[in-house]
Amino acid sequence: MSLTSSTPARPPGRPRSGVNDVVFAATLRTVCELGYARATVERIAAAAGIAKTTIYRRWPTKGALIVDCLLDAFGPVPVKGGDRAEIMASAIRWAAAKIGEPGVGDAFAGVFSDGVSDPGLREILSSRFQDPYRLALQEALGEPEHRVLFFIDVVVGTLLHRMGMTGEPMADDDVDALVEMVLPSFR
Repeated sequence: MSLTSSTPARPPGRPRSGVNDVVFAATLRTVCELGYARATVERIAAAAGIAKTTIYRRWPTKGALIVDCLLDAFGPVPVKGGDRAEIMASAIRWAAAKIGEPGVGDAFAGVFSDGVSDPGLREILSSRFQDPYRLALQEALGEPEHRVLFFIDVVVGTLLHRMGMTGEPMADDDVDALVEMVLPSFR
């Protein structure tokens, strides 16, 4: 009789596949229900049904968690096909739709606000969140970095300002007006 098994032993604890998905969903749900400031790592962990140490092993700070959560929520910027105006209009509408999703705008505004006084978080926001979108837009539009950064500033700043002033995402008619205002600056 053999005492060894051909099946490898599973590490102790719960299986970890899908933890990011569970944590990201709990993060957005918690931010949506409580607001960014009250959505602590402890509350997010409780909503996800996991230990807060599981979160801290993956993300050293709430800001780092939020940035990865936003990357997951936003996905890639749509830059395929069409001319420059179509790509820019599509990117503006995409950003407006994403910021309007439950919890996303609040999480984005909150982490952005925290970044104002936290240089480490600002670096994470810049390198991990903004840079991939900036690079994709630079390549698709053939614009230099400073012009693409200005485009991002105008669009995202406007969308977050509206969310902050009204508590609601920008209405479709206003997004259309934003597209019409921004596009001539890049022709």
